[in-house]
Amino acid sequence: MKKILILVGAGKGLGNAVAKEFASHNFSVVLISRNQHNLDAYSEEFASLGYEVYTKVADARYPDTLTKAFDEIIAELGTPDALVYNVGITEPDGERAMSNELLLERYQIDAASAYHCASLLATDEFAKKNGAIIFTGGGFAHTFQPIPFLKALCIDKAALNAMNIVLHQALEPMGIFVGSILVSNVIIPGDKKYDPQLIAKAYWRMYEERGDYQVAY
Repeated sequence: MKKILILVGAGKGLGNAVAKEFASHNFSVVLISRNQHNLDAYSEEFASLGYEVYTKVADARYPDTLTKAFDEIIAELGTPDALVYNVGITEPDGERAMSNELLLERYQIDAASAYHCASLLATDEFAKKNGAIIFTGGGFAHTFQPIPFLKALCIDKAALNAMNIVLHQALEPMGIFVGSILVSNVIIPGDKKYDPQLIAKAYWRMYEERGDYQVAY
């Protein structure tokens, strides 16, 4: 029976690359995104590669939609073996001024919903499967070198890095591994280091080795 990966934040870049990496190791993958049209296209692509794929629509801005998606996945497929939370608003801040409203909105998407998803899987059933939860962290937050035009994202990734440590310490005694890949640069297809397919292999190594719970990439 295949293991199951839930990938929150499906997309043409790193998200789908991570899902393909796990699928290549005989995982069924569940892609979660807020856009059904995009999910349909991803599903066709994965199926053409011979991968078993399922999709669910949910929006990280609204945690109730994530709860609904996870409940449906568990009811239909059973408890998963791994979760990758790969959501982050990477659009430049642009003309929208930093405000309390913006910070709260982005924090929900970039960090708070990551904690919400982890909490949904912090169960005895997930622990029995030696479940693993992996976040896409930010290397710029880890090294305290924020990017001026991504202020909100840098703040959120710093929080997510701390959240990763808190959850790792809390869930490790249950047998649940929590870790974070700290991506330190812009993801560029075809790059010798920051190609999404190369970065995706770091997620698989973390899942397999369950060693360091913060890996800078």
